[in-house]
Amino acid sequence: MHGAGNDFIVIDAINQDISFFTAEHWKHLADRRFGIGADQILVVERPVTEGVDFRYRIYNADGGEVEQCGNGSRAFVRFVTDKKLSAKTSIRVETMAGIIEPSLNENGSITVNMGAPILDAAQVPFDASDLKPTVQAKALVWPLVMNGKTIDFTPVSMGNPHAVQLVDDVANYPVLLDGPLIEHHPRFPKRVNAGFMQVLDPQHIRLRVYERGAGETLACGTGACAAVVAGIQRGLLTSPVRVSMHGGELSIAWQGENHPVFLSGPAVTVFDGEINI
Repeated sequence: MHGAGNDFIVIDAINQDISFFTAEHWKHLADRRFGIGADQILVVERPVTEGVDFRYRIYNADGGEVEQCGNGSRAFVRFVTDKKLSAKTSIRVETMAGIIEPSLNENGSITVNMGAPILDAAQVPFDASDLKPTVQAKALVWPLVMNGKTIDFTPVSMGNPHAVQLVDDVANYPVLLDGPLIEHHPRFPKRVNAGFMQVLDPQHIRLRVYERGAGETLACGTGACAAVVAGIQRGLLTSPVRVSMHGGELSIAWQGENHPVFLSGPAVTVFDGEINI
């Protein structure tokens, strides 16, 4: 499946046993030459918490389990609906980062209540010791030194960590050079997703994201949420915001601090198949 080009393997772990899988299995499945190929692998499980419909687990292409995936959550809804695992148009799903509530819209798009963003640097987590931020509108903008140069960014967690910076021309920015340096910077103890945002107008941005454990992807749902939150906090954007990425467009709505972020966009099934492990 894919959501705006961010592609996934989705596995039904309710009707089959995959308890023997290890990080090496996930890594093999995600390999585009020796496996199936994907940015992330999404696993549909029975819930372990009362009052929710499913448990949702996410593995990056490097085999590591991560907390959240916005585009994946839309694929999750499409999957459980198409496979008749649920007849609901709105479902409650538990993730490592908490409960999310995706809904299937009449026009076929899917909207996900992603919960409220975390804006405190220490909770993202980001080690801000000995650093001094600048204040822009309601946002704290932090410096990050790497390879002898300093970038300014806003830390945001959408259940997973993001570092969002403004760039003048995202198409020509060296994302593949700076992305890994930001992802593995020692000030991010859990690594980080690096977002590169170009503001076109207050309700339209272009975005590229170098994802933790996956590299640059064609789209990133939580990255789009984090970028819009950062832009609104910095006084540059007003909700709702259209986010254009290589793989397509998403719509993000956010009414400000302590409010949830709503992510809307497509989810498409590409093919079904079997693989012997």
